[in-house]
Amino acid sequence: MNVQLLLQSLTNPALLFFFLGILAVRLKSDLKIPENSSKFISLYLLFAIGFKGGQELAHSQFEMKILWAILFGMATACIIPLYTFFVLKKRMGVENAGAIAAAYGSVSAVTFVTAASFLKMQSLDFSGHMVAIMALMEAPAIILGVLLIRWFGNGHGKQASLGNLLKHSITNGSVFLILGSLLIGFLANEQEAEGIKPFTTDIFKGFLAIFLLDMGITSGKKLKDFLQSGWFTSAFAVIIPILNGSLVAFLSEWVSPEPGDRFMLAILAASASYIAVPAAMKMAVPKANPGIFLPMALAVTFPINITIGFPIYFMIIQ
Repeated sequence: MNVQLLLQSLTNPALLFFFLGILAVRLKSDLKIPENSSKFISLYLLFAIGFKGGQELAHSQFEMKILWAILFGMATACIIPLYTFFVLKKRMGVENAGAIAAAYGSVSAVTFVTAASFLKMQSLDFSGHMVAIMALMEAPAIILGVLLIRWFGNGHGKQASLGNLLKHSITNGSVFLILGSLLIGFLANEQEAEGIKPFTTDIFKGFLAIFLLDMGITSGKKLKDFLQSGWFTSAFAVIIPILNGSLVAFLSEWVSPEPGDRFMLAILAASASYIAVPAAMKMAVPKANPGIFLPMALAVTFPINITIGFPIYFMIIQ
């Protein structure tokens, strides 16, 4: 069953375009995405993720268990980047440590969708507000990643107040867009929101495929950096997600009795972002090397979660 899920996930067109980008570089093709187009796609993905999360939140009937689940998810998205940054800082440098910490504190939409398929096979459902939690977990991790890089990087930010650092992080274009889109999605008139649904939903996968093609080209050019980073990055990309997912699978009992919701919270904690965080870091921290954190999230953490992680988290919840 897990092998079948892995095969379904790895034959996802968007992921295949990522590998096509890497292959283009290895074969010395002149394929490339224009810089302006690449930036637009990054902005579009952040906007669509935030807006859809706000819509899901608006459609959820408010209950205390939803509030606790949201707070739990956001706390997870804050704690993971903090401890992983300090694990990584000495070995990886400030910029790369901040980007990797943000990626592992944030979430993977593709892993989330794959987890939904896993639950379906177990004849279990999960609540609609979990999609909103997924969107809400993107921003705290990105904010903390940018904050940590600015605070510890090359002496910048050490003389600035925490308030100023927080302001700069929140007003960073990528973070501001995802938070603003989330709020607009929540407040938007439902009938009017339907009018832009084709833009926010129907073409999302197509733009995601082009974005991952661009990320594949970028990663392919810097693949040597990942290979030269040694055993530590690979070990981190295996151990940390299993640790995060297992802990959340155990602790989530305090915020939700539903096994489907608990499993999804565990998946959100265990997954690593390769959409929102790379899009954000490309604009906010260009010195961070996507040739390291993208292969970690995509080539190691993603398949590890699908093959080993899912059964472990499910067993803990049961």
